[in-house]
Amino acid sequence: MKLQDFYFDLPEDRIARFPAEKRDESRLMMVERKSGHISHYRFKDIAGLVGPDDFLVVNNSKVIPVKLFGKIGDGKVELLITKIDRENNQVEALTLPAKKFKPGARVELENRLYAEVVGAGSRGRRVLTFNKSLDEVLNAGFAPLPPYIKRKADEARAFRDFDLERYQTVYSKTPGSIAAPTAGLHFTPGLMAEIRKKTEIVEITLNVGEATFQKIEVEDISRHRMGREYITITRQDRERIRRLKETKHLIAVGTTSVRSLETYALQEPQEETFYSEIFISPGFRFRMVDRLITNFHLPESSLFILTAAFSGLELMKEAYRVAIESGYRFFSYGDAMFII
Repeated sequence: MKLQDFYFDLPEDRIARFPAEKRDESRLMMVERKSGHISHYRFKDIAGLVGPDDFLVVNNSKVIPVKLFGKIGDGKVELLITKIDRENNQVEALTLPAKKFKPGARVELENRLYAEVVGAGSRGRRVLTFNKSLDEVLNAGFAPLPPYIKRKADEARAFRDFDLERYQTVYSKTPGSIAAPTAGLHFTPGLMAEIRKKTEIVEITLNVGEATFQKIEVEDISRHRMGREYITITRQDRERIRRLKETKHLIAVGTTSVRSLETYALQEPQEETFYSEIFISPGFRFRMVDRLITNFHLPESSLFILTAAFSGLELMKEAYRVAIESGYRFFSYGDAMFII
């Protein structure tokens, strides 16, 4: 299939720059694959839509504050840390504007922090070393919001605490992600407790990296290669999932949970921690996931392609058309979809 098959026109005012006032007050679209029926709810209604013959699998990875703002000379710059090397007190980072991050350049940050560009990393990244420990660097960091949310430095500072709290699931535990598993952002502790009264919730971990949001740069999507991301599913949770799958539908919360579970089904790794490079596109045979909770994704992204593989491309395009016409809010801070 061609990348352009997964294009849709999205008005800019549909992109959410802030989340709903309350996590579970975001909107929820339910899409039924067999009938094509589309219905509308609030996310808090998910507790009633999930039944005793379902169970949930969530990604409990915790977002780390890896976005930094600073200056090189008089020019404002940004960087997003993608790889941490604690032994050498160095990082690899995506930089903006990249042309300013020349070897030897000094990046002035807040709290008397500064970094020096010491080399080039892979895929256009820069290697930087800091004057203080990486723990101190991260303590000064910001939530790694995607660029389409358009938080410039002053606004990011004003909403720093807000974003550090809201760009994180309430069940996050394991630090390591540079982007949030956003389908989980809608859950509250109370909503989780309500769901647990009728069924089980299993936690796994995929540390979200660049692979999740990397741009597809080939027209023939069969040539796209995903980057590597690491997954942990304990032996105890593997057994729980196997047992529950015998009688219940598996609801994956988020595309990262889908990739984790389907990678496990394909590889059957012996180790509790393993990696995924799987790219799920139409024609993929789902072995684990029966239902999916997800956000509304970028056109021509691997995330939209995965949801199209799960639901069917034409149905997904129709659902997105309805969402746009009905005023749904898109992307990381936007609304959610439940595909059954």
